[in-house]
Amino acid sequence: MKVFSVLLIGLATLFTASTPTSNDGYQLGDVVADFKLKNVDGNKLSLADYPDAKGFILIFTCNTCPVAVANEDRIIALDQKYKALGYPVIAINPNDAGVAPRESYEQMQQRAKDKGFTFPYLLDPDHVVTKRFAATHTPHTFLLQKTDNGNVLQYIGAIDDDSRGGNPSTKFVEEAIAALEAGKSPDPNKTKAVGCTIKWKKSE
Repeated sequence: MKVFSVLLIGLATLFTASTPTSNDGYQLGDVVADFKLKNVDGNKLSLADYPDAKGFILIFTCNTCPVAVANEDRIIALDQKYKALGYPVIAINPNDAGVAPRESYEQMQQRAKDKGFTFPYLLDPDHVVTKRFAATHTPHTFLLQKTDNGNVLQYIGAIDDDSRGGNPSTKFVEEAIAALEAGKSPDPNKTKAVGCTIKWKKSE
């Protein structure tokens, strides 16, 4: 019985280690650590590369998910509107190309070129940043506000309330930024991310 219990604990530990859950990672109000990931232009990029930013619209997205693709024009529009106001978009592809070959770095470069992305499109090959944020879907949005203490997580969830159609009645990210600019907390500050589940690297 004791051996069986130890085996169960070991299996549970293995499952937890290989399958990230939405209960881990940054919580609202947490200060987010900087990171450095490879952009589609071949250069490494970090939050520190934006000294004049007031915050960041961080979006985990990908090449192939229908919901992510349906949101691409909205992501471009967000960047074009809010970059000048101090809130640039930074997109991160969390998917493993070994599991989903069309999510390769080369395919990312082609997608960014075909769509004319105006924002960085970074690769997170080992899911390090993805796990820090506990992102679960593509797209999954995180709004950061730069403060004297660092970049604080202020909103988590969907871009708006119409994941595919493009005719939202509530634009969550835009309303969250408006609240921050008015010195208020976003309300809501958390919504459900709708999209495809992240394609995690297979366990060795």
